[in-house]
Amino acid sequence: MRCLVTGAAGFIGSHLSERLVDEGHEVTGLDAFLPYYPRATKERNLAGLRGRSAFRFYEDDLRTAALNPYLAGVDVVYHLAAMPGLAASWTDFDQYMTCNLLGTKRLLETARGTALQKFVHASTSSVYGRDALGDEQTLPRPISPYGVTKLAAEQLALAYQDVFGVPVTVLRYFSVYGPRQRPDMGYNIFIGRMLRDEQIVVFGDGEQTRGNTYITDCVEATVLAAQRGQVSEIYNIGGGEAQSLNWVIATLEELTGRQAHIQHQPPRPGDQAHTMANIRKAQHDLGYEPRTPLREGLAAQVAWHQSLGVS
Repeated sequence: MRCLVTGAAGFIGSHLSERLVDEGHEVTGLDAFLPYYPRATKERNLAGLRGRSAFRFYEDDLRTAALNPYLAGVDVVYHLAAMPGLAASWTDFDQYMTCNLLGTKRLLETARGTALQKFVHASTSSVYGRDALGDEQTLPRPISPYGVTKLAAEQLALAYQDVFGVPVTVLRYFSVYGPRQRPDMGYNIFIGRMLRDEQIVVFGDGEQTRGNTYITDCVEATVLAAQRGQVSEIYNIGGGEAQSLNWVIATLEELTGRQAHIQHQPPRPGDQAHTMANIRKAQHDLGYEPRTPLREGLAAQVAWHQSLGVS
């Protein structure tokens, strides 16, 4: 098959692109290299894909690019490109609105004129709000501009399915972690600073919990969504294991052999208190089963940091 992956130089997008190429698919990757985090990090993410004949990469922006050439002959679109993160969405709303809504709208508008088999739209547990514990029928109540824009993008994609027949399936990812995790994400920050014997900041008391999803499980679910996901349906994608932030930090101390120097600060506006993906629907429809225990996944992420010389 021919696949388009938006956000292909990112954390999830680069892993997904590698999986698709390994399985024999032709992949076109798009990324705008927005300065949300260093370009060098994304270039490193692409290192395993550069030079592979089945992978073509283009630096372009969904908000402004002529998109028809990228969708010509494509069977599946994996739309992962977005402006991520909670904190910055309060101060840079225009960027979130245009990346997460305008970019999505332009991609959908182009897709409606093609013979796509599936448009897999990546969303987030942040659409649920402070506590993300229920199934997909739970009323979304996002508490950050980021969550608001991602929920709006979901609804926009589903509207294009309903009105124009774009074969949209929506995935709500829960706290994805592992090698190449974005440098602004908590586990990446904690591991790097612990290895350098630097202070880490914990917002709140550390008893907030997350339903963590290891990157290979996330990619597996995403591929299954293209193969088996029902059009117009939404699926929670999680790892089947929730732990508190304090548990994660204690486990990282064991894995790194370093003590965490913790500074507590008040919770940030928009932070979620508790998340745990109810994945029964994904299990039933997609045949999805997460396979990586949290401690094992954290060990892999620590090893990746150490391989980069972060010590």
